[in-house]
Amino acid sequence: MRNLFKSLRALGPTAVALALLASSHAAQAANPLELNFWLSGPRYDGRVAECERALSTIAYQFREKEGKFWNSALTITGFGRIQETAFRPWQSDNIPRRFCSGDVMLSDGKMRSVHYSIIEDGGFAGFGQGVEWCVTGLDRNWAYSPGCRAARP
Repeated sequence: MRNLFKSLRALGPTAVALALLASSHAAQAANPLELNFWLSGPRYDGRVAECERALSTIAYQFREKEGKFWNSALTITGFGRIQETAFRPWQSDNIPRRFCSGDVMLSDGKMRSVHYSIIEDGGFAGFGQGVEWCVTGLDRNWAYSPGCRAARP
């Protein structure tokens, strides 16, 4: 009998600790603003502009990027064969976007391909539609490598 009481005594502190842990309450937020009561997730409409609406933005951003980062006077002088390649409406796992491709004529006289996507709420700070683009052969920082494949659907 004496050994039985010894084993119960050894179990005592562990049992008390487990009982305290099981009876404790869940932690509360420090203030109501930490409850995230207004965060309900993105609300996309699935309305994305047509492919042609992004061309002026692409030409402007291309000129800025070439001049500022690559010290080049290369500009886009014209677009051709613009077509939609895919449309991804809103789903639980993606942001609505329209993928487009076409040809660009550059100021050096060369014709190249351009691949781009128009993204709902992809503009500055999530306001307006944003454009991500890549001109094949001129992705000098390899952001969409290889061969602008990452800019396509």
